[in-house]
Amino acid sequence: MGARIERITFPGSQGAQLAARLDLPAGPPRAFALFAHCFTCGKDIHAASRIANALTDVGYGVLRFDFTGLGMSEGEFANTNFTSNTDDLVAAADWLRDNHRAPQVLIGHSLGGAAVLAIAELIPEARAIATIGAPSSPEHVTGVFSSSLDEIESTGAAEVQLAGRTFTIRRQFVDDLRNHVVTERVATMKKALLVLHSPIDNTVGIDNAAEIFLAARHPKNFVSLDGADHLLSVFPDAAFAASMIGAFANRYIVDESGALDAPRATAPVVVAETSQGAFLNHVVVGSHRLLADEPESVGGYDAGPSPYDFLGIALGACTSMTLRMYADRKQLPLDQVTVEVSHGKVHADDCDECAANEHLDGRSGMIDRFERVLHIAGDDLTDADLAKLLEIADKCPVHRTLGSASAVVTRLADHVHD
Repeated sequence: MGARIERITFPGSQGAQLAARLDLPAGPPRAFALFAHCFTCGKDIHAASRIANALTDVGYGVLRFDFTGLGMSEGEFANTNFTSNTDDLVAAADWLRDNHRAPQVLIGHSLGGAAVLAIAELIPEARAIATIGAPSSPEHVTGVFSSSLDEIESTGAAEVQLAGRTFTIRRQFVDDLRNHVVTERVATMKKALLVLHSPIDNTVGIDNAAEIFLAARHPKNFVSLDGADHLLSVFPDAAFAASMIGAFANRYIVDESGALDAPRATAPVVVAETSQGAFLNHVVVGSHRLLADEPESVGGYDAGPSPYDFLGIALGACTSMTLRMYADRKQLPLDQVTVEVSHGKVHADDCDECAANEHLDGRSGMIDRFERVLHIAGDDLTDADLAKLLEIADKCPVHRTLGSASAVVTRLADHVHD
């Protein structure tokens, strides 16, 4: 499913406009999630992007934003603290509530994890909370600029180097961190909790996860991000975390998409509307579940192949299978077949290849034209082999069906009236 992206701004807790990105699934979201990034990071760090992408793939809308003074957001970072960050999160939830729907899932990475734990009870619609590498105390953050703490205490501020950038840290920032006890909030939180943490996290030790987990009430879960670093900088680690969050959230959220369930397989192929948008349909083929849709350019969500795409899929798959069956039977050294299929409408007079088709002989006006490009891999195939495979492609059963006149019989199903 192709995701949609909205770039927005909303007023933060200090009045500055905060830059945000809302990732939306192809169809109406099942639920919304709010993501809080790590200390001095931004909404576009790899972990946030990968987790958002994975969640949109399974139907979630995900809002992530730059806190005041970070990334593309306005304001001065030096004037912020943990309280202003949590207030920014509440403002983000309010924006979602006013413009879409309130977040049912809160996700926080590192200090963002402590922040979502601190405000979870302030967002009544939130049902599932997930933290990644979160400290059990916000004060843990002072460890990354511990060498400057004396200067901050004595002069009221200091410039510190964090991740290659210079930030001004003021005493009020440090004092505010010390005043927050996240585990106390966790102990009274009445939300489902998922704690994800790497046992080799050198930035926020695994003991923090243990303190959060022990303080929390059930339902609570722990997932070990074995081998991952603090920022989940390796793609498989972020992808694994995202899959765990998605599976966890699915257990607790209320599906707000309004989608109807896929129908039963009462025929070899069953197609039924989802009730989402003008064109989105369930496709049921035995035990397989697919979606059919139209592109956004004609009013669809582009959440699945179009009807003509499915025709192209049928032709391409049948061609590949037919060539494989022939090559195996004739013991040809065929390594791999790839079939590219395109479809368009052309005028009959402009289709030179169509003259060989008796069903199109004498046709005028616009006709459907499918074009196949065969990529045939096999170093030991001769020119004669390739010519024969090209000939065999035209014997594919779907090719024959598309190239001939087919009977389509339609009737109304029997209806039982009340």
